[in-house]
Amino acid sequence: TLCAVLERDTLSIRENRLFEAVVRWAEAECYRQQLSPTSENKHQVLGKALPLIRFPLMTVEEFAAGPAQSGILFDREVVNLFLHFTVNPKPRVDYIDRPRCCLRGEECSINRFQQVESRWGYSGTSDRIRFNVNRRISIVGFGLYGSIHGPTDYQVNIQILESDKRIMRGQNDTGFSCDGSGNTFRVMFKEPVEILPNISYTACATLKGPDSHYGTKGLKKVTQESTTGTKITFLFFSSPGNNNGTSVEDGQIPEIIYYI
Repeated sequence: TLCAVLERDTLSIRENRLFEAVVRWAEAECYRQQLSPTSENKHQVLGKALPLIRFPLMTVEEFAAGPAQSGILFDREVVNLFLHFTVNPKPRVDYIDRPRCCLRGEECSINRFQQVESRWGYSGTSDRIRFNVNRRISIVGFGLYGSIHGPTDYQVNIQILESDKRIMRGQNDTGFSCDGSGNTFRVMFKEPVEILPNISYTACATLKGPDSHYGTKGLKKVTQESTTGTKITFLFFSSPGNNNGTSVEDGQIPEIIYYI
């Protein structure tokens, strides 16, 4: 039953709070099994439930204050997770990094470009594109283009701003690996970002890495119908100011990944 709960993408709770609840369950389970509630015994009774905690969704401060000091994780797991939070390229960890989404439904994505070209350079400036939608959605990440020079790791900061108020609605400092192809590569927020209809938002991505592919023949309007028949329409507008050249017609941030 615990595993069935922890597997849910629909849990609306911070991952560090979920870990605290799981630790309380493990203590109670130790008493039920007449075991001393040591860190080793808590690890043992949790079994297959422990890998279902999405540690990568925590901030490094949340992880340091709780799980890292709990004694429930092996030392090597603690080290790997700290490296995952702080370095690029990131080491592989055996934990899910997909955000839990409080909205039920299918994952959808739209791509605003019709063609892929090369090359696009980076000098510390954010690539930006403004957009609005006709229905409430939750954005969970972007698809970004990767290197034209083969397999490469990028550092990236992604953000969503409410354009007129200049309020940040979501952000993540992370990284991604690409294979040198013209495909898009998923970069996810730690939590879903709620997007309300007919409000202007700005999608931002600041990449550190070599020249990449980029999109051309951009669309100002993209409409997608979900399997349930719900139609979502995105309208795109160029972001004023220094945006590293990204516009409606050309550039980065080709893909928006969302839930209805």
